[in-house]
Amino acid sequence: MAGAESAGPDPRLEHGPPEHVRTAFGVRESVPRPRPDLPGPAWRCDGLVLRPVADTVLAAWSAGAIEELATIGVDGLRLARPVRASDGRRVVAGWAASHDVAGRVEPRHDDVVAASLRLHRATARLERPRLVDDRDDLLARADRAAFGERTVALDAETGGTLFTELARRRRPLERPSQLVHGDLFGTVLFDPSDPSAAPAVLDLVPFWRPVEWGAAVVVIDALAWGGADPGIITRWAHLAAWPQMLLHALLFRLAVHAQHPSCTRESLQGLEHAARLVGSLLPAY
Repeated sequence: MAGAESAGPDPRLEHGPPEHVRTAFGVRESVPRPRPDLPGPAWRCDGLVLRPVADTVLAAWSAGAIEELATIGVDGLRLARPVRASDGRRVVAGWAASHDVAGRVEPRHDDVVAASLRLHRATARLERPRLVDDRDDLLARADRAAFGERTVALDAETGGTLFTELARRRRPLERPSQLVHGDLFGTVLFDPSDPSAAPAVLDLVPFWRPVEWGAAVVVIDALAWGGADPGIITRWAHLAAWPQMLLHALLFRLAVHAQHPSCTRESLQGLEHAARLVGSLLPAY
């Protein structure tokens, strides 16, 4: 589910990174090769992967955070370590670079939930970035709406009505918050040539929420758009405050959907399916 606001066709996507960008990242002579097995557009240039970014501030912060995590070390995960340009920048003309990591997105939903929990054991060491409070993009607005911290105009036909109904069953989450990745579904890579290889994480989309909420977002996404079996809900029911975590994650995705200009009544069906399953876990208030 795309979280970025639509801005029309991106001219960067037709030919890949231009020469001056490749020069900045030290791969000028490389012929860009598309990496269609990665989430979003990406090109391999020698041992690097170059990707266009919609938000340069977010991309630069993410690169810095991944660098810090790589220094600390994350058990059971591979990280796509960012590469700086020759002048030290992390983003050049709307492009970011990282070392290539083997793998592709696969429908291994429980493994993505497990990867979320491992990642967040490491991100617990990271401080709260100003970016979390300064952001006012679609994802940030949806996050605050899901937790009742902000009122956001939501289209009734594409999720606003369901959001209002479910918000009545929302209760406060008595769990500590920390830095979590709130958009892991469809971005974790698995290497089919090496079953023993750890999952790979490409970047971070920061939120300051409970660890269990980050896992719940993966589950909601997997139910809504990944074809996950309903049992994924009960397999992670040992996580603290699980029904409410799922509800807050569902409200988050509904708020994203109901604000997104590309979403339709038809694309809401997956979230309606998830809502039926989550609703069965909640007491009738």
